Amino acid sequence: MAHFRLRSLHPADLDRVADIESKIAGSPRRPFFEKRLALATAQPESFITCGAEAEGGGLLGFAFARSQLGDYGITENLAVLDNLNVDPAAQGQGVGTAVLSGIEHRMKAKQLGLLKTQTVWTNRAMTGFLSAAGFRLAASQILERDTSPLPEEVAEVSAAKLDGGWLVQSDRGGNDYDRLNRDRVLVRSFKPEDLAAIVRIDGKLTGRDRSAYYAAKSREVLHESGVRVSVVSEDEGIVTGFVMARVDFGEFGKLDAQAVIDTLGVHPAYAGSGIGHALLSQLLLNLATLKVESVRTQVSWENFGLHRFLHRCGFSPSQRLILLKSLS
Repeated sequence: MAHFRLRSLHPADLDRVADIESKIAGSPRRPFFEKRLALATAQPESFITCGAEAEGGGLLGFAFARSQLGDYGITENLAVLDNLNVDPAAQGQGVGTAVLSGIEHRMKAKQLGLLKTQTVWTNRAMTGFLSAAGFRLAASQILERDTSPLPEEVAEVSAAKLDGGWLVQSDRGGNDYDRLNRDRVLVRSFKPEDLAAIVRIDGKLTGRDRSAYYAAKSREVLHESGVRVSVVSEDEGIVTGFVMARVDFGEFGKLDAQAVIDTLGVHPAYAGSGIGHALLSQLLLNLATLKVESVRTQVSWENFGLHRFLHRCGFSPSQRLILLKSLS
């Protein structure tokens, strides 16, 4: 490690960061990294960056991570590592290990004890590197589907949990089977003034005050993703459910735009009324209109009811693995 030093990244690194990533992925993602570097500079409390710089100057590798609390029901203080790249000419020299160590050191200073990431299981080089670094499979799975319309026959009569929100399950026995679709539930775009109602719904479902998490998520979906896709449902002016979603333009090395469902909640008083189906149906319609071709989410392995619901809605297992590392 004597021939390079570790430091945080800043906007002036954009050209080199984009160049390194382009050499690896074969396609430049300059706009994604430009936004990420700007956010990391403006929000140092939320982002963690580390770069390895050669003695004579010049970036050899880099990593981005983001502190998170609350996604997919996780309650621990954690960070998500969504980019780690090393210039091909510098690989095999310990740069990646050093950069990852720099991220972990900065995490400990922020009292973040868990690091999460994703990788495609067929990427043997990356999975081998992460395994050697102490990452293990998480007890959750990524599910995804295209943005084609939901089948209208999916009716909802029972509850399952996603990130503390109740999502109703599918069954032909529901009384409203023939009428459940987005047209009978008012679904509209999420607005900043909906935040308080969403926090109240989540509090009823989880018994916890997660206002800080939802405030951060609101900023992310409204200002950082570039495309506003989150939706809420209403009943006589009262918010009854929500889907917090965003469009991912480059996390975890993906080159194509994909939507991510971060959290979904339906007020307990409306369980079984078709709101979960209507929210998901409208979200898919909006995404298809925006030419976003797929959507993904994460589900705990033991959440069998939610797995069944999402399967009936056309979701299937992704080829991506979720990996965790404890820093304790």
